[in-house]
Amino acid sequence: MSEFIKSQQEVRANLIAQVRGVIDTAEAESRGLVAEDMQKIDRMEADIRSADMAIEVATRNEERKSEAAVAAAGFVPAVESRSDADLFRSMARGEIREHNFEARATLVNSVNTVPVSFYDQVFAAARLVGPWLDNAEVITRTSGNDLRLPIYTAFSTAATSAQGSAIAESNPTFDSILIQPTKTGFIVPVANELLSDAGFDIASVISEQAGNAIGYAINASVTTVVNGAAGSGVTAGTAVLTADNLIDLVYSVDGAARRVPGAGFQANGSTIGAIRKLKDTVGSYIYNPVVGGPDTILGLPINENPNMPSIGTGAKSVIFGDLRAAKVVTTGLDVATSVDAYFANDVTAYRFTYRFGSALTHAAKIKYLVHA
Repeated sequence: MSEFIKSQQEVRANLIAQVRGVIDTAEAESRGLVAEDMQKIDRMEADIRSADMAIEVATRNEERKSEAAVAAAGFVPAVESRSDADLFRSMARGEIREHNFEARATLVNSVNTVPVSFYDQVFAAARLVGPWLDNAEVITRTSGNDLRLPIYTAFSTAATSAQGSAIAESNPTFDSILIQPTKTGFIVPVANELLSDAGFDIASVISEQAGNAIGYAINASVTTVVNGAAGSGVTAGTAVLTADNLIDLVYSVDGAARRVPGAGFQANGSTIGAIRKLKDTVGSYIYNPVVGGPDTILGLPINENPNMPSIGTGAKSVIFGDLRAAKVVTTGLDVATSVDAYFANDVTAYRFTYRFGSALTHAAKIKYLVHA
């Protein structure tokens, strides 16, 4: 029985009880039903008839559904599948106005088992232009509302107590961080000749543009947020970086954050080039290239971040810590199209909008090396 039928039956039973209540009141007062009583009863009787009709209609519909299910047993419905390129071309022809390419979760992330969608292609490209989508914890949501995340600011502590004495309380303390996603967007104009050419891989071309634009925007924003919120770890020379500076930076971070799987360095290409030349006391390079990456320094991974500052006065050229302490909130990638914006040029415009925000949970979990 459906929830609708149950609710209507409850309404009907309640109305009948109310009618009975009006009659019981008149009976208790040893009188007949006055005009006001009759008006109440008439209204409730009308509502009862409406509930009866609703129950009857819903019951017939349930019976039809059962009959349809029996009739359809053994048949497999045909499902039309449209590729991402087909969707783009449908937008250009005006068949659909917009489409949301949502994330498609899989149990096994393998190019041999998971179909490549437009949304996945965008992120594959985005990660080539910045590491934060790989290093940070990414929280994917269906809305761009502000998100508040609770965090610990202090842990409970234990203390010895004398025999028979009360054990002291020690409560952890909490705080929160607020992530407020902002919208970023861009427009890609595509000549209609390319759209009408079935041999043109439109999904690949547009996803490459979207990936680079989104990747740079997100990586630059998260880098600014993390570098501004990170704790002070080590001060190095104005234009000098030593192996000892990097060791000091690692051990300026609490061991709980230093030893987690997500711990590592970030620096830009020129800084990594300088680190690549550093040697230990026996003349061995401290930098270890790893095929397939990431490379390591002192056994810890280093990720190239093009938005990190270069070595120089006052620059925070290297960060180290639990990189998953950076939180990135994202929504789906919305794509809309217009054939009117560039009508005179015979061009179709694809508009991409994307909402994201970021924050660092604790300054002590990621620290920076700054030059004097």
